[in-house]
Amino acid sequence: MASIWIVDDDPAIRYVLDEYLAGEGFSVRTFETARGVVDAISGELPGLLMADVRLQAEDGIELMQQVHRDIPALPVIVMTAYSDIDSAVSAFREGAFEFLAKPFDLNEVGRLVRKALSAPLAEPDDREIRDTLIGDSPAFQEIIRTIGRLSRSDIAVMITGETGTGKEVIARALHDHSPRRSGPFIAINTAAIPEELLESELFGHERGAFTGAVERRTGRFEQASGGTLFLDEIGDMPIGLQSRLLRVLAEGEYYRVGGRDLIKSDARIVTATHRDLETRVARGRFRADLYHRLKVITVDLPPLRDRPEDIPGLVRHFLRDAAGEFNLPPKTPASALLEHLAGRSWPGNVRELKHLCQSLAVMAPAAIINIDDLPPEYRNGDQDESGDWTRALRQHAARALAGGQPNLLNGLRADLEKNLARQALEKSGGNQTEAARQLGISRNTLARILRDHD
Repeated sequence: MASIWIVDDDPAIRYVLDEYLAGEGFSVRTFETARGVVDAISGELPGLLMADVRLQAEDGIELMQQVHRDIPALPVIVMTAYSDIDSAVSAFREGAFEFLAKPFDLNEVGRLVRKALSAPLAEPDDREIRDTLIGDSPAFQEIIRTIGRLSRSDIAVMITGETGTGKEVIARALHDHSPRRSGPFIAINTAAIPEELLESELFGHERGAFTGAVERRTGRFEQASGGTLFLDEIGDMPIGLQSRLLRVLAEGEYYRVGGRDLIKSDARIVTATHRDLETRVARGRFRADLYHRLKVITVDLPPLRDRPEDIPGLVRHFLRDAAGEFNLPPKTPASALLEHLAGRSWPGNVRELKHLCQSLAVMAPAAIINIDDLPPEYRNGDQDESGDWTRALRQHAARALAGGQPNLLNGLRADLEKNLARQALEKSGGNQTEAARQLGISRNTLARILRDHD
């Protein structure tokens, strides 16, 4: 039987866990300090480590870092109070397998211990995840690393981001690289189903439970058993159903609508929203307890306008997919087209870009797609681009950094000085004193700018 090590500075916690796990047939060893664990590991290895995040005069996160660095395959269950969930999130970033909230139920302890000991030891290489997710920007690469860190856990994850950023794609990647990958992935948009039908859709119903229920129906929770249930637009779920969802998550069981048979819930929950849930909680439109239970780990998807360096790869990917889907010859985007598309703001995000690429795959007449092949509304720059110069600056900087452009700050500063001076001189009719006043600089400084930029 596997050996389980427990480190906690509370002797009562150590005693309870030792008694329970030993009674379940496990070999248990307890420690009061992180130092004791580090010293013991040099001589033997446990099958599982259970560690409190906060230890007297020590940091449980530092212990996590050392264990994950020295023994990356060792599963670690982090123990923490609900009031210290932020520490649990930090532990996940250091490779924790799962977290156990105090006060805990011993049946839950047994379930997590068995799950940790039976989970695959190998974490997926980031390259495996990159094969299914397209993006080279720093923000998107961090999302890929997060999915890798969560690959041995089925903890609840909340995905946030604007509409069209690809939240379901991330949810599916979380499933595909999790211990539940062999189970079903069931997705439901809670905002797209009328409130009176959503409860039945989620939990199922018995025949005769309501008018029109002519036969038994299994709900999405039941269909997702052993796999992942993705609840999209969770922020729009009616408040009454939020209460029932919270009970299911807390108790792990539920009834079908009109049913008497208790059903065990065995689905990992991944949620997504484009709403500001903290604001909705403050306004009483979303339950605070449900919010904190669902967002143990948050993955925030940036809008496409903030990662323009990802656009060329996405365009090529969508064009290849469209060619296969519609049985068309493959088409190649010209470099000028890619640069043009990278400069747009994309209010519809990745979904808008995908639909455009599908249109180009069908409608563009030649094998090379150029700017002239774009629909008229995409041929020019964004209509409001001149009104948001900071966005244009971010896009330019992102492209330059992605291309490895050296000395970027000095180059941008020179461009800014030159263009401001030119505009001020044009407005002042060439009067350098007036131009300097408008810019808020001395005439000598303006003269230096004119001299430096010829």
